[in-house]
Amino acid sequence: MTVESKEQLENELQAINKWEREQNGMGIFDKLGRLPFMLLDKITPKVVHEKLGMALNELGSFIQSGGQYLISERSIQEQLAREARAVSIPFVRASELPLVTMDKVADSLVSSRSKLAAVQGATTGIGGIFTLAIDIPAILGISLKVLQELSVCYGYDPKEKQERLFVVKCLQFASSDIVGKRVILDELAQLSGSARADQAISQIQGWREVVASYRDNFGWKKLFQMVPVAGMVFGAWINRGTLQDVAEAGKMLYRKRRIMERLESLGND
Repeated sequence: MTVESKEQLENELQAINKWEREQNGMGIFDKLGRLPFMLLDKITPKVVHEKLGMALNELGSFIQSGGQYLISERSIQEQLAREARAVSIPFVRASELPLVTMDKVADSLVSSRSKLAAVQGATTGIGGIFTLAIDIPAILGISLKVLQELSVCYGYDPKEKQERLFVVKCLQFASSDIVGKRVILDELAQLSGSARADQAISQIQGWREVVASYRDNFGWKKLFQMVPVAGMVFGAWINRGTLQDVAEAGKMLYRKRRIMERLESLGND
C-alpha cells in the first residue's frame, strides 16, 4: 500500500523524466574550463596533487566501507518524525512516508549544507592555490555527506555498499556531459543485487572518474579562487553552486527510485 495514488506517482515520475531530458551536460564554458587545469597540471605544486590523490583514495574507501563520511541517521530520522507528526501521519519507517514529507526534510538539509559549502569555499579561498588543495577534498566530502543524508530522507540505508555506489553515481551524474548522464541513468536502472553492484565497480571505477571530473569541472571558475583574499567570494559562490547541483541530482534520482518502487508495489497489489 502506498501513500500516493497511482496517478499522483505517475505525474511525479513524468516531472522527473522531464528534468532528466533537460540535463544537457556541460556548456561550452564548462568544457573550456577544463583547459586551465590541463595547463596548470605542469605548474601545480606537489602538495595539490598529493591532496587530490588523498581525495581519490578516500572516495575508494567510502565505497568499500563508508570511510570517514558515514553520517548519523538519528537526527534525520527525528526530522522526518517531526514532519510526519505535524501532518498527523504515524511514523514507522522513512520509506513509508509521503513524498511531500521526504521532500521537505530533504530541502531543509540541502539548504543547510549549501550554506556550509559556501562558508568552506570562502575559508579556503583566502590563501589562493595552496588552500585550493584543501578545498577540493572538502567539497567532495560535503557532497558525499549530503547525498547520504538524502538517501536516508527517501528511506534508503547509506551503510549498504550498493547505496554507496548509488551515491557515487549521483556525483558522476552531476558532473557528466549529456552522453555520460544517459549512461549513468541506464546503469542506475540496472543497479540491483550484489552481483550487479560488484560489476558496476569493475566496469568503470566511477570513484576515480568522480575525483578527476571534480578537479576538471572547477576549471576557469577555480582560477579566480586562486587569487588570495578575492578567492573568498569566488570560493563561496562556486562551492555553493557545486553542492546545489549535486544535491539536485541526488534528490531527483532518489525520488525516482522511491516512485518507481511504489508504482511497482501498486502493480503487484
